[in-house]
Amino acid sequence: MALATGLLTRGDAVLVVVDVQERINAVMADQGHLARIAVLVEACAALGVPVVATEQYPKGLGPTVAELGRLLSAPPVVKETFSCAREPLVRAALEATGRRQAIVVGIEAHVCVLQTALDLAAAGCQVHVPHDAVSSRRPADKEWALHRLASAGVVVTTTESALFELLERCGTDEFKAVSRMIREIPV
Repeated sequence: MALATGLLTRGDAVLVVVDVQERINAVMADQGHLARIAVLVEACAALGVPVVATEQYPKGLGPTVAELGRLLSAPPVVKETFSCAREPLVRAALEATGRRQAIVVGIEAHVCVLQTALDLAAAGCQVHVPHDAVSSRRPADKEWALHRLASAGVVVTTTESALFELLERCGTDEFKAVSRMIREIPV
């Protein structure tokens, strides 16, 4: 029997947290992405999945939102390009992980998340974008960005699906810890 392809695996995945910064985050249409990104960061740390976070022009957009900043094991990489994959320091951080799957979350869905996901996919990375862990100022921009990503071969998924793929099995201490985190995500 052949196994499913396209599933995330913890040995191949890296979480990319794109520009969840105080000033820009405050004007997002939906704030539900914050709790989901926080759970992804915490769960990835528990599962040994590296996390690379970025900040776009922090002087103007402020630092990473405090509730996420506290969870990061390394400071965000500052970038000037919209696509993380086009910023040499971010690209180096991603390449240093040796991972070929990227879970891309953050803001804005139709700008930095979209461009990052498309560039990573073009570079041969399997890209997953949990629709509930991205946001834009206007809901229509997010909706169309997700359509564009899906039509380009990016896996548009959910936070919970991504986490259960990384877990792979139940009955472990990791499963208990991560499933507890998942249950705490607001509906």
